[in-house]
Amino acid sequence: MAGETVITIVGNLTADPEIRTTSTGAQVASFTIASTPRVFDRQSNQYVDGQALFLRCSVWRDMAEHCARSLAKGMRVIAQGRLTQRSYEAKDGTQRTVVELQVDEIGPSLRYATAQVSKAQRGTAGEYGNPHAPILPPNAAAQAQAPAYQGGASTPQAPADDPWGQPRDSGSFGSFGAQEHEEPNF
Repeated sequence: MAGETVITIVGNLTADPEIRTTSTGAQVASFTIASTPRVFDRQSNQYVDGQALFLRCSVWRDMAEHCARSLAKGMRVIAQGRLTQRSYEAKDGTQRTVVELQVDEIGPSLRYATAQVSKAQRGTAGEYGNPHAPILPPNAAAQAQAPAYQGGASTPQAPADDPWGQPRDSGSFGSFGAQEHEEPNF
């Protein structure tokens, strides 16, 4: 919408996403991203950590479950969304105001890690999108199905049914994008 403040933040998750269900049945995942800039200190002639920004984030509906299954404490992520401000009355009766990021897009940063992406299935037993499916505790499916986040530069193997993991000259794309080999003319 016009007039909204859209930002992108890169940082690390301070804890696993916490998922809950609202009274209307909507899923929401909450987590905090810590973004710490690196600044050059001329006196020591080296880079040092700057002042960290801790930004509370919320993700709604299907993406909330995707975050709970895919993201974990310490992961470096890139998130884009809309800054929102809300006021509330604290337990001690004082008025408080908080600024949060309503996340529209989020994913792991590939700067220091690799990731394997799989399309989420909708409407099957045990998956969100099906109102009759059992609700799993946060991260239960991720812990059972996916390997733990390792970081670093590991090289995961593509599943056999992954069209992007196949050799370049196989599949329906033919030789599209293949290098042409020409003999040099001397």
